[in-house]
Amino acid sequence: MTFSAAIVAGEPSGDLLAARMLRGLRAHDPQVRAMGIGGPAMARAGFEAWHPMDALSVFGYVDALRQAPRLIRTWRDTRRRTLDWRPDVFVGVDAPDFNLRLEEKLRAAGIPTVHLVGPSIWAWRFERIHQIRRAVSHMLVLFPFEVDLYREQGVPVTYVGHPLAELIPVRPDRAAARRRLGLEPGRRTLALMPGSRESEIRLLAPRFLQAAQILRSQDSDLRIIVPVVNARRRAQFEAILAQNPVPGCTVLSELPAAGPGAQEPLRRADGPDTTEWPIAWHAMEAADAVLVASGTATLEAALFKRPLVISYVITPWMRRIMAWKSGQDAPSLPWIGLPNILEREFVVPELLQEDATPQALAEHTWAALTDADLSARIAQRFTALHETLSRDTPALAAQAILETRRDHA
Repeated sequence: MTFSAAIVAGEPSGDLLAARMLRGLRAHDPQVRAMGIGGPAMARAGFEAWHPMDALSVFGYVDALRQAPRLIRTWRDTRRRTLDWRPDVFVGVDAPDFNLRLEEKLRAAGIPTVHLVGPSIWAWRFERIHQIRRAVSHMLVLFPFEVDLYREQGVPVTYVGHPLAELIPVRPDRAAARRRLGLEPGRRTLALMPGSRESEIRLLAPRFLQAAQILRSQDSDLRIIVPVVNARRRAQFEAILAQNPVPGCTVLSELPAAGPGAQEPLRRADGPDTTEWPIAWHAMEAADAVLVASGTATLEAALFKRPLVISYVITPWMRRIMAWKSGQDAPSLPWIGLPNILEREFVVPELLQEDATPQALAEHTWAALTDADLSARIAQRFTALHETLSRDTPALAAQAILETRRDHA
């Protein structure tokens, strides 16, 4: 009998992860039927969407409140459809606020539930473990340290590795990346990445650009590249750039159609397939160092073996909302950047809130750009991290999902 799975993924990263998981399931059963909420990568893998992935896209607590009626309608419709269909398993990919509530209802109704990407209870809201224990038949985690945490709390768990470790090359090729971007070789290059959300760019871009001005005063030939996720964020950043001008700053939203890099192959027999890389990956591979907002991009920069400086700033109002929602004034760990969390120490600097001054950002970034010994140590450390995170994620996730179905048959 054909295997069936309801899947809900709510963000681009979840869409890519779910698509790879779905391909892993199809290796066991080519006729797998999968429906739910997803994006274009899942559609290419044969997924049938009840609602588009954008139905779950919210940015911050204020937007979540504004979109609450639509989110509630989507949640109720997804619950109804899944209960009527009764698939072999339900898989929630990240989006814990939406998925854990849904999984709790479905599991109580007898449908096995798998959650892919463990919520960061190791940093915020550990009390959520009680809901996870009720809601999740099997947890799939991306980081090895999470296994003991969930196992100790009585939640069946499997470490499946991080898919980024499969997609990003162990040995990045800076020269090839610069050719793809049409950048001439030889110039010291900084990737400036103030985030992908409106609030992140609004709060971080002025500080990052003012730091870049200081860096340019130290190296007038310094090249600064800024990858942006879409036209809206590009317009927002360029408006801030106009107020904080930095010579040698190039904003990138896609690979150049022509120029010196136009002949660089995107798919090489002996290297990675870069045809579907986001522009940020090309920028990080091309850079000597990265100044980046805290988030998944910090792990991406680490997997590209680049020295990086992590920063983040939120408003006092947002800080109060986070403290109220989590019951914590600060994270449970001393680090916020994923490379530091995984290494359990400050391998790279973190400058947060009032410490994220342009001068401090510039000082740490200058060291990342110019200290060859530091770059070599970082590359060695992050190569070992890459090897730890590299697993056959699609196969491991598919195996755990199929075993969960068998255990509940």
